[in-house]
Amino acid sequence: MSNAPKFSNRLIHEKSPYLLQHAHNPVDWQPWTPEAFAQAQAQDKLVLVSIGYATCHWCHVMERESFEDPGLAEFLNAYFVTIKVDREERPDVDKLYMDALHALGQQGGWPLNMFVLPDGRPVTGGTYFPPRDLYGRPSFRTVLEKLVQLWRGDRGKLEHVAGELLGHLQNNAQPQGSEAALPGWEAEAATTEYFRKSYDPDHGGFLLQSQNKFPPSMGLQLLLRHHVRTGNPESLEMVEHTLQKMLAGGIYDQIGGGLSRYSTDYEWLVPHFEKMLYDNALFVWALLEAHQVTGKAVYADGARDVLTYIERDMRSPEDAFYSAEDADSEGVEGKFYVWTPNEVREVLGSELAEQVCAFWDISDSGNFEGNSIPNRPRSATEVAEHLGLTIDELTRNLAEARSKLLEIRSRRIRPLRDDKVLTSWNALMISAFARASRILDEPRYEAMAVAAAEFVFQHLRDDSGRLLRRWREGESRFPAYLVDHAQLAVAGLDLYEATYNMEWFCKARDLMVAADRLFRNDEGAYFDTGEDAERLLTRSAEGYDGVEPSGNSAAAQVFLRLHACTGDSDFLENGLRILSGFSGHLQQAGPSFSAMLQALHAYHSGIREVVIVGTRGEPETESLLSVVRREFQPNTVTVFVPVGEESSVASAIPLAQDRTVINGHATAYVCQNFACGLPVHTPDDLRVQLC
Repeated sequence: MSNAPKFSNRLIHEKSPYLLQHAHNPVDWQPWTPEAFAQAQAQDKLVLVSIGYATCHWCHVMERESFEDPGLAEFLNAYFVTIKVDREERPDVDKLYMDALHALGQQGGWPLNMFVLPDGRPVTGGTYFPPRDLYGRPSFRTVLEKLVQLWRGDRGKLEHVAGELLGHLQNNAQPQGSEAALPGWEAEAATTEYFRKSYDPDHGGFLLQSQNKFPPSMGLQLLLRHHVRTGNPESLEMVEHTLQKMLAGGIYDQIGGGLSRYSTDYEWLVPHFEKMLYDNALFVWALLEAHQVTGKAVYADGARDVLTYIERDMRSPEDAFYSAEDADSEGVEGKFYVWTPNEVREVLGSELAEQVCAFWDISDSGNFEGNSIPNRPRSATEVAEHLGLTIDELTRNLAEARSKLLEIRSRRIRPLRDDKVLTSWNALMISAFARASRILDEPRYEAMAVAAAEFVFQHLRDDSGRLLRRWREGESRFPAYLVDHAQLAVAGLDLYEATYNMEWFCKARDLMVAADRLFRNDEGAYFDTGEDAERLLTRSAEGYDGVEPSGNSAAAQVFLRLHACTGDSDFLENGLRILSGFSGHLQQAGPSFSAMLQALHAYHSGIREVVIVGTRGEPETESLLSVVRREFQPNTVTVFVPVGEESSVASAIPLAQDRTVINGHATAYVCQNFACGLPVHTPDDLRVQLC
């Protein structure tokens, strides 16, 4: 009996795991190309643009219910041209049609199914459509039939809607002007107050309109800056309580490490089990900074645990990082992760299983669809006391149990892993490893950050040197976006401050020179797409910090850091133009611009410029470096000048000009706001100047 698939379509030639998932649907899918729209015009058909990603649970559901239905596929193929888009490869297409959905008054999400005219103008759409009228939603077949009826009998109505919608999109896509005054500290204060009012004092995190709780890592980083600047204890309390609850909850994989996409409840108990590279990178950023501010090991240990998961499960043989892991295994969400008490006893024996079940609340009644996900309803102290153990005994036993459970779990059928390599997401994780290597003094992390960065710079460029967005199975494709350039430049600067190899600084600088050429808008914030990219209906300039820092937020941060190192006023002007361009948003919608507010915080604080001259490995040099490497100095740039290499460093980084050792001792120079302190030789004197 042949195992050949019954159906195949043009997606079979793609590399995207998401598109390949649909390559054997009976729907005649094709990728986003000019030819697809030309076909729609030639055949006088509406177009369905269906957008999703490989680890999207409801994308899988709609595929099973609708796109694998031969009867529905026959109708689609007869009356529509059908296009599939991986939103992670083409965030520009996704943003265009997600903005259209929002303009229609609908809540966004994926799958995103937009119906558009043959020229690409949207007319209507939605997210998940059920196979029958359910949940107050019309069935997919009902929607399709209504649209065909309109296209045949009242085309003018669709043309009118398309015109109105396009005008709205084009008006809203206009970049903000740069003439607005730069916000002061009031923007940070207003955002902090918003976080305080929406804070969940019981479980940490912030209570928004949705019941789902998403990791607020960028907001937590902003609150840490506010705490250190003002001494406000509430800001630190919100950060610590939230991080601890997340680390202890079901949103965190208690057996294998790593953070899920979000929690479906306020208690961080029941996760949506997919794991995204960007969430875990940003979580590490927040954990490392919390460790720096508080000195508490729990946050350093948490960061190490996340990075262990990334190294074990999300690192490719080529040393880059994969994109995501699915929520579903064997068609069931969370099946890979959940445990029953009997399963735990079979692995661990009754005595150790009792301790594990008590600590992670694994019970016969369960707390997720009849099973149990790891959760900590009680503290380790309470559980140890209840079981008659010391904390050290319980900790050792749990570590042993975790190792055994992980080994058994690894034999289960794993969720799908989206193994494409995305530039900006890899950059976030490169920064995570680079920062961890510097803060935690872990050379192994540095090696992994360097290896991943070398892969990106080698494989994610075209023949002209232009940065690209995605790599998979030897194929690099799609012109990179502003966010790719800017976030990779941030990673380059983080690598420089971890390794002091000038190559990384120079790469970061060159990336932003290229970004200024490709994405520049003299009127304000930078465009998301390059001047050499495909022209869509609109060209946006986004500042919203959604699942990752926006391209403009990352660009503002890196421009300010580059200006501090080089003194090049163009870098400063570029950064301030971004911040001014989003002035209103920063004052009125700060929680949605938390990464950009961190750039504003750095500017108003006045970035400190530290140059340390000495010899690596010598105690007095290392003692000076430890201050800037391990302590919380978010508004500081550091340049290290090895003795004997003064001229070569200064040629690339002007901040190092004329910096030498004094009297044969390692020397630190600190400048801020165009004024410099006296050179110092001890860590205590350096800390005084950094206060």
